[in-house]
Amino acid sequence: MAHLYNLRKSQRYRERRLNYVKTRPPTVSIGERRKPDPQGQPGYLRLDTVHQGDQAGGGAGAKGVYHINAVDEVLQWQVVGSTPRISEAYLEPVLRAMLCQFPFRIKGFHTDNGTEFINRTVAELLNKLLIEQTKSRPRQSGDNGLVETKNGAVIRKHIGYGYIDAGHADRINSFYREFLNPYLNYHRPCAQADVEIDEKGRKRIRYKRYQTPLETLLGLDKPAQYLRQGLSINALKRIAGALSDTEAAQRMQQEKAKLFGQLRLTA
Repeated sequence: MAHLYNLRKSQRYRERRLNYVKTRPPTVSIGERRKPDPQGQPGYLRLDTVHQGDQAGGGAGAKGVYHINAVDEVLQWQVVGSTPRISEAYLEPVLRAMLCQFPFRIKGFHTDNGTEFINRTVAELLNKLLIEQTKSRPRQSGDNGLVETKNGAVIRKHIGYGYIDAGHADRINSFYREFLNPYLNYHRPCAQADVEIDEKGRKRIRYKRYQTPLETLLGLDKPAQYLRQGLSINALKRIAGALSDTEAAQRMQQEKAKLFGQLRLTA
């Protein structure tokens, strides 16, 4: 028996006796595998989930809260939500509320291949809203790279990595909707990509412009054409002008401190 193991290690045995069958991935008809092409127009979202960890030794019932991160590819307009579970029943109302927070019409919905987004419930929701659903391609890690960078630069920066019980999802969601999301979109500058073509015809991405997502929206040609019905450019400007950038940041930080204080009291 020991000699058989020695034989199996040899190159000759492997060539003659071993057969390998590649794994056949399951095919899911929901969503098209391709990278969206917004052509400079807002309304094409990238989405991802961020899990806030599990309680050590807590068993199956000690799952942490989930954050849902949605970012517009062109403007970097960002809306974050929170849910105790990522099953279809929990996720659908959170997605509905998040989509309503974007001031422009949503045309595209791009995610990775996680089942929290690639399912019949989400597909039916997007079909009703006439939103195109796409998903990342195999071995193309950059397809959803924008939202993944925002996971670290925004969610992990403000919420951290430690365990937070799923029962706090509604409280965190309120903080996102009322304080963090307005701060991100009206007051926090982020680097905007510009494509440059050099003398050899090579495309390079440069990050020289730092603007808020609202400023990027206003810089588009006829930005009012992209807004949802009932919204106006002046209405968005009034929201941004209600607080200075510093005041908005201070208010967000104060509310975040209150939030974490409440989380510690109920832990």
